[in-house]
Amino acid sequence: MSDNLERVKTAVIVEDDPDIRHLLAEVLESAGFSTVSVGNGIDGVRAVITYQPLITTLDVNMPGIDGFEAARRIRQQSDTYIIMLTGLEEEADVVLGLGAGADEYVVKPFRPRELRARIEALLRRPRAGEPGAPSTAPRQERVGPSFPTARPESEAASPPAGSEVVVLPPPAGEVAEDAGHAWLVHRDLLLDPDSRLVRLSGDDLELTRTEFDLLATLMESKRRVRSKADLTLVLRGESYVTSYFVGDADKRAIEAHMTNLRRKLGDNPANPRYIETVRGVGYRLTSELVAS
Repeated sequence: MSDNLERVKTAVIVEDDPDIRHLLAEVLESAGFSTVSVGNGIDGVRAVITYQPLITTLDVNMPGIDGFEAARRIRQQSDTYIIMLTGLEEEADVVLGLGAGADEYVVKPFRPRELRARIEALLRRPRAGEPGAPSTAPRQERVGPSFPTARPESEAASPPAGSEVVVLPPPAGEVAEDAGHAWLVHRDLLLDPDSRLVRLSGDDLELTRTEFDLLATLMESKRRVRSKADLTLVLRGESYVTSYFVGDADKRAIEAHMTNLRRKLGDNPANPRYIETVRGVGYRLTSELVAS
């Protein structure tokens, strides 16, 4: 059997509580994984390097190094999906976990069915080197402008309320497609859903899978507000018809991802240029009109 097939079947469990280790092994093995269980962060990092698993679950409070540091070390050497499991549920802890490289942040106690659903949702996301993942191949040399220029703010028009724009039509003399890219455009921010490229003021922007998916959803939706529950379902592939699995921890995770995304965009929530918060509802793009 190939190394790739072996990898698809492997999950590493890093957890110091033997009862939770056993429960996690049952959940993952029922989902078709073979599991490797360790009880501390240092052994967890070693296990990930050795087995190169598809999924890694990380406790936060462990002997040796904690889960945040373990996630940082793992992320330097592996693109395994990291699910952080912890009793810490403050927004600052969620931000720290996601910033360390976690793909999911699950608060204990957790429901086994919910955890399996989250795992299945993660497996639907593209990984590095897979179709739909950010490309690392050298770009071909282009003739003409290397990327479309956003319409000047003084000339931009706000789309009608409730409208959904997939690709902004190019203004006269400017290009909305180049070298096979169909860009979504908002101010000087450009995003290509197919190649998963993002450019800000002409420079490539490095985003995580989740940050890219959130930004793409908001740019496609334009001024239509997307709730935190809605965005949670989008990240899971919109395969759920009920909000049963969307809890407070999910909404805090969306807030944390949005905090990291805004930081990378250089966006100030108090005076946003790209993404604004609709208090008590969710998020949407800012208007392209400049206030006089």
